[in-house]
Amino acid sequence: MAGIYIHIPFCKQACHYCDFHFSTNLNRSEEMIQMINRELLLRKDYLPEKDTIKSIYFGGGTPSLLSQSQLDSVLNTIHKNFTLDIEELTIETNPDDLSQEKLKSLKHLGFDRLSIGIQSFQEDILKFYNRAHKASESLQAISLAKDAGFSMLSIDLIYGFPSPDHKKWEKDLEIAINQDPGHISSYCLTVEPKTALGNWVAKGKFRPATEDFAAEQFEILQAAMQSAGYVQYEISNFGKEGHFAIHNTNYWRGIPYLGVGPSAHSFDGKERGANISNNNKYIESLNAYKPPFEIDYLSHEDLVNEYILTSLRTIWGTDLHYLLQTYHVDLFLVKSSMIQKLIQEKLLEVNNTSLILTAKGKLLADSIASALFI
Repeated sequence: MAGIYIHIPFCKQACHYCDFHFSTNLNRSEEMIQMINRELLLRKDYLPEKDTIKSIYFGGGTPSLLSQSQLDSVLNTIHKNFTLDIEELTIETNPDDLSQEKLKSLKHLGFDRLSIGIQSFQEDILKFYNRAHKASESLQAISLAKDAGFSMLSIDLIYGFPSPDHKKWEKDLEIAINQDPGHISSYCLTVEPKTALGNWVAKGKFRPATEDFAAEQFEILQAAMQSAGYVQYEISNFGKEGHFAIHNTNYWRGIPYLGVGPSAHSFDGKERGANISNNNKYIESLNAYKPPFEIDYLSHEDLVNEYILTSLRTIWGTDLHYLLQTYHVDLFLVKSSMIQKLIQEKLLEVNNTSLILTAKGKLLADSIASALFI
């Protein structure tokens, strides 16, 4: 199986923390959709021939800004040119876009999963982030989505906003859990250089939370999710049984996917690559029928280490048998002393043939993965 990711590089306004590729100028949105369709046609043979498309994910940016006809155009191109057996069709949305009419349109197009970018239910934090919606719109959007028949909902939250205590974060979690979305993705507020937030930090106008403060909020998140019946099936993702994200799970488990649109990444099982992160250059390149895609050739070690990095983040862990069968690497032998050390420190445990992070280990996921790299 495989997936298709469509990057829609448009937003109403720039969030102060975001360094994803997007533009607030929608003047060329129609051209962009035409070129995304063209890229789909030009790269339809990118994925292994045997692979059937199981999931489609519209991300960005803000895909919910697109009209029904624009979304329909891209979906039609996919349906006509790929072998499909769709298990999940996701679109990222913002609360202020989700009117009854919009939700009816998305349902009509076949979307069965919404990822709603809420980030916080606190008005002052939303204003600081420069989000386009208010907290009341978030609650209304969730309610309208359920009324429209969307049973697969995911909401995004951000933790690590500097505060005197954890009360606002605990309140965000309480409100989110009470909405019963079934899936919650939560990410730490990070300071990226080419953002408004990064600029404020560089000029001394904003002091981010300490690592210890953010770690405490992560532990509060874990406890709240577990208490509410959510499974932490990936470091930043929590879902009730039957609500895990199929598309994103496939990323973490090394399943091939085709990424289309400016800045989109792709993986065919052996090599990675990315499109140019520039809307005008993307359109110009495809006007000349040349996909602006640059391959990142991966060595044998790269493939092994990438699998360790992504799989270790999940509830299923790093499968030692898979590594041996696929890459002929006996990690338990190669990294025996390090694995034993991590087990003794209660950061890692072995379950059948898999290495799995403990709750304590999840706080140090990247450094633990790095220690296991070959």
